[in-house]
Amino acid sequence: MKPKLVVFTGAGISAESGIKTFRDSDGLWEEYNIIDVATPQAWEKDKALVLDFYNKRRKQVIEAKPNKAHQALVALQKKYDVHIITQNIDDLHERAGSKKVLHLHGEIMKSRSSTDPSLIYKIKGSELKIGDRCERGSQLRPHIVWFGEMVPEMEKAYTIAEKAEIFMVVGTSMVVYPAAGLINYVQRNIPKYLIDPSDVTVGGITNLTVIKEKAGIGLPKLVEELLAL
Repeated sequence: MKPKLVVFTGAGISAESGIKTFRDSDGLWEEYNIIDVATPQAWEKDKALVLDFYNKRRKQVIEAKPNKAHQALVALQKKYDVHIITQNIDDLHERAGSKKVLHLHGEIMKSRSSTDPSLIYKIKGSELKIGDRCERGSQLRPHIVWFGEMVPEMEKAYTIAEKAEIFMVVGTSMVVYPAAGLINYVQRNIPKYLIDPSDVTVGGITNLTVIKEKAGIGLPKLVEELLAL
């Protein structure tokens, strides 16, 4: 049986593919104030504006390509049972070839019913429009966890993290909760790796190796080492 390796990824890994991050944009995504486009209140106030914002982001994702960091994680599957838990809403992990990916904050290439969260659909093309409805007749919304909403996959993520035999954190500031607390569910005695060029504060974590490099540089090096073990 392959050792279970769990990877927690954030915006930093996708930024190297050209996808803009919220924290690198002074609180703005594509000149939009986040309060106006990424909250339940914004959706109730102006559905067309919210859809327009995510349509633009979706086009960016479609045009982006997986980078060396995404590809390095795919290579790990040769030797490890790799589970990726990501804060990212893009599909770059899947397009690179990763098989087990859990999206905490939703998926931009999918829509869901605005009244029944269990009704989820793949979006054909890049646009979701007013008038696009689910099978029960309600307006479709982006399949995204907005600020102020519960993170429904969090419990599943905790369970995956608890069973990790190796744990990696890649490209995340570790400040957005509840996701940032995921590392606290990992067993104390297993090896842990943090890859990020910024000064990320993670207190009280044992067996932690910090690699202060961008994901596209630090991750392929680490993967090479892990494959050689």
